[in-house]
Amino acid sequence: MTHDLGDDRSRPSLTPPAFPSVLAQPRHAAPAVIPAAPRSPAAMPVPPRRGRTAPVWIAGILVVVMVALIGYFLAALGPGASLVGMVLALIPLTGVLLAVRIVDRWEPEPRNLVIFAVAWGAIAAVGIALGVDWLLSFALGARDTPADEVISAVIQAPIVEEFGKGLGVFIIFATARRAFDGPVDGIVYGALIGAGFAFTENIQYFGLSLDGGPAETTITFFMRGILSPFAHVMFTSVTGFALGLAARRGVRTGGAIGPWIVGMIGATVLHAIWNASAVLGDFWGLYLTLQVPLFVGFILGVIALRREESRLTRRRLGEYADAGWFTHQEADMLATGAGRRAGLAWARTLRGDRTHLMKGFIADATALAAARQRAITGRDPKAAEDEGVLLHRATAARAALFAP
Repeated sequence: MTHDLGDDRSRPSLTPPAFPSVLAQPRHAAPAVIPAAPRSPAAMPVPPRRGRTAPVWIAGILVVVMVALIGYFLAALGPGASLVGMVLALIPLTGVLLAVRIVDRWEPEPRNLVIFAVAWGAIAAVGIALGVDWLLSFALGARDTPADEVISAVIQAPIVEEFGKGLGVFIIFATARRAFDGPVDGIVYGALIGAGFAFTENIQYFGLSLDGGPAETTITFFMRGILSPFAHVMFTSVTGFALGLAARRGVRTGGAIGPWIVGMIGATVLHAIWNASAVLGDFWGLYLTLQVPLFVGFILGVIALRREESRLTRRRLGEYADAGWFTHQEADMLATGAGRRAGLAWARTLRGDRTHLMKGFIADATALAAARQRAITGRDPKAAEDEGVLLHRATAARAALFAP
């Protein structure tokens, strides 16, 4: 029996239509228009680095001198004593750097210059001192009499070491002039260089003391690491202070040679008095009656300079407040330590914890005040460019803080 199936074309086809893939779907309507992507936010401008960095070629010289110093310590002390001396020397260095950080916290110096300053003191200044000592020994022969030791400690060491350290401060002044605004900056750079020098010098002293056993090592660490970790810091800060005063007056590199020499003379005198108290006089008597008062005076001087920076910041930011960029309450907040702490505490209460934005606002506003000061005094032809960049950054950070 047969069945008439009729015309096959009148029946539905069991073959799927030809789609590009098994996941493709038929198009029944026009697709929605895809909107244009929003423009990416403009990159935050950054102040130009020129005038804020030390020359790269000096870093190459430091590397060469560092290799020579490592060879010297390995030969003179041995690997074990060098390693132990370095570990012990890191303890006072850490304390000194933390103290300098507190002084520098108001308007932090560029990180590359901080590293350069410590490296110059730890490498170049020590290399200069050792090189001069070697040349004198070569020219004059062995100098091991008591008189020679006194001359070396009280005359040669202060002059040569303060010149080597002071040269580093002067290099920063000459090559990174736009990051050298005044006395506080000079003190910071001088302190960092002095800290680096003391670190390398302590490696040698601590390493040599190991030969005398734990008792001698403990005494040496107490004398150098506890009683006098800030000695070199204070000496070289005098040189930095003198150059900082020159920077505040807008003195150029050539005109700063005189203040630089005067500063080094002051540093050398303090250094000579310190060494003389150890080899000639009553160390403990001079330490209590001279060194401690000098150190206290040094601290009080730094505090006074910091207050002057605060007043200057308030005055310059007040000018922006008068123009409507900030409120006067914000200028007061940015210009005092208590105000900054209150601002950071308030930022922590905002949605998402905006502490990082407040820190950026504080840093950029402080740098803005310093740039305006440089522009007003006319000592920095590019200060107006910095002023525009930092004003943009500060107002952007302010807007982000108040964003919903």
